[in-house]
Amino acid sequence: MPVTRRAALRLLAAPVGLAAIGPASLGLTVGRSRASAKLKVLVAGGHPDDPESGCGGTMARYADAGHDVVALYLTRGEAGIDGTSHEDAARIRTAESERACRILGARPLFFGQIDGDSHVDRDAYAAMRALLEREKPDVIFTHWPVDTHPDHRAVSLLVYDAWMRMGRKVPLAYFEVLTGEQTEVFRPTDYVDISAVARRKHDACFAHASQKPEEWYPWHERMGRFRGMEHGCEAAEAFVRHDAGPELALP
Repeated sequence: MPVTRRAALRLLAAPVGLAAIGPASLGLTVGRSRASAKLKVLVAGGHPDDPESGCGGTMARYADAGHDVVALYLTRGEAGIDGTSHEDAARIRTAESERACRILGARPLFFGQIDGDSHVDRDAYAAMRALLEREKPDVIFTHWPVDTHPDHRAVSLLVYDAWMRMGRKVPLAYFEVLTGEQTEVFRPTDYVDISAVARRKHDACFAHASQKPEEWYPWHERMGRFRGMEHGCEAAEAFVRHDAGPELALP
């Protein structure tokens, strides 16, 4: 079949990788023979609402395909509600995370650091490695490390160190949040079409009512439309894939 000019331009514009995929293949780590295997997908963010806003559509697609999805939160968002104690804010935001994860079909997991007081040191590195060794994910997503928020940088570095020391045996990809305000110099290598699950991503983010998502989620909607334009669909999430890890097996 001849390739039309429009199709050729789309092929030139869109990076290969997670593009136009079903999540069943997105995180495959050991070759095409496991294309139908059940995967464990771990998405690590700094606070409640970070995995959902940066990767929520991809999480929903994985879950819908029958895979295990874990949302790992570095903190419980203790400093995230003005005029509220850390204890009460943690309780509120933990419950919001649980609601958001139910919407996406994911399981929440909390690392135990404190919002606004995160740290990257020998003990934290060891704890993250122990967690990943326990969870045994087949694919990992986390924040792009060039970010204005220290908690985002912290979880990114902790996850990267654990992944590296565990032998880089699974794919690692970075997501973006509030690009321009938080994520910086982000140049996607891969995309996931989230058009069919965009409403679920919206609802998961709005489960974090204490964070006033009506003020920041419209920016993520614009990001999704822009990444969709890059990828040739209605809405997409974009990623930077670490090329030192295994190849992603695509359909």
